[in-house]
Amino acid sequence: MSNLLRQEIAATAHTLVVKVGTRVLTRADGRLNEEQIASLAEDVAAAYESGHRVVLVSSGAVGAGMSLLGLKQRPADLAKLQAVAAVGQTSLIETYDRTFCKYGRRAAQVLLTADDISHRTRYLNVRNTLSSLLEFNAIPVINENDTVAVEELMTTFGDNDRLAALVTNLLRAPLLVILSDVDGLYNGDPREPASQVIPTVDRLNDATRALVRDRLTGLSKGGMGSKLEAARIVTTAGESVIIAGGRHPKILQRILAAEEVGTLFLAQGKSVSPWKRWIGFSARPHGRVLLDAGAVRAVAEQGRSLLAIGIVAAEGDFGKGDVVALCDERGLEIARGLTNYPAADVQRIMGLPSSRIAQVLGHRPYEEVIHRDNLALLGGN
Repeated sequence: MSNLLRQEIAATAHTLVVKVGTRVLTRADGRLNEEQIASLAEDVAAAYESGHRVVLVSSGAVGAGMSLLGLKQRPADLAKLQAVAAVGQTSLIETYDRTFCKYGRRAAQVLLTADDISHRTRYLNVRNTLSSLLEFNAIPVINENDTVAVEELMTTFGDNDRLAALVTNLLRAPLLVILSDVDGLYNGDPREPASQVIPTVDRLNDATRALVRDRLTGLSKGGMGSKLEAARIVTTAGESVIIAGGRHPKILQRILAAEEVGTLFLAQGKSVSPWKRWIGFSARPHGRVLLDAGAVRAVAEQGRSLLAIGIVAAEGDFGKGDVVALCDERGLEIARGLTNYPAADVQRIMGLPSSRIAQVLGHRPYEEVIHRDNLALLGGN
């Protein structure tokens, strides 16, 4: 059954996003491994020849910059870290372009911040640009714009695993491949000889997350925990994810040949519309509303709109049309949606039946606080 699923996924993956991590692209001392990039380029070119379009999300800029500047440790100071990334990014993209040229392709550098994905117009511009690059048979090489991304200002993705997941959803790509320095999700500590790679994960849950065994290094930010979060984002939107060892020769060709390599995370349900993908995973919430148990069931299980009567609290200074998080009374986020009412009005009408909204506000432009067409379930929580 697993092999049949992989065959179907490989056959329908007209576009795949490939995320390659820092540890795959660099040597033990942090220097960029040009031989590894050359091997990856050959693999990507072969995927193109077999009819698949590929978008790369590549780490390695900071590691490359450390090598070029002779640094032994990743800088802790933000400005210095951004400077190292700026130095390394030029080397990284030049190496990609030089190696892709051998196969008649060109690398296209695309640097993004979280605001580029959160803002609706910029989100669409990014999608249009990537689609045009693919039409030109160029290979987009995407990285976070570390030079301007600032975590304190909430303009950072956090890690490239999440960035890759958001790009997958943006393009509605059927498959995300995360190439790591480990061969997949293990059923125990990967350092133990008895531990084995789990070939297929039907559903992400607490038991799956409990298998994470991350280790900290001075080179990369992501670990298996961030990869599982990326898998949750993509599978919830109705697409599949494979985590596999990026140092194995021709790993993409093996994946597209439906070999049982790495861990396959199966899509959960039908493919979600682009509009709801943006609402649920890309747009940044401006506030949150807490729902009672009945409203949680209505939204999460019955696919209904959110009515004022089911809201018990509203937090944040959000306006009409902003994205807000929908949480249960414990604060667990279950969905996101575009609100029809600003925070001040929600606080006045929460807990009331829709028939009383006009009495309280003087008008009732909408029966629902959030219509189901503008609401996206997050899943996997």
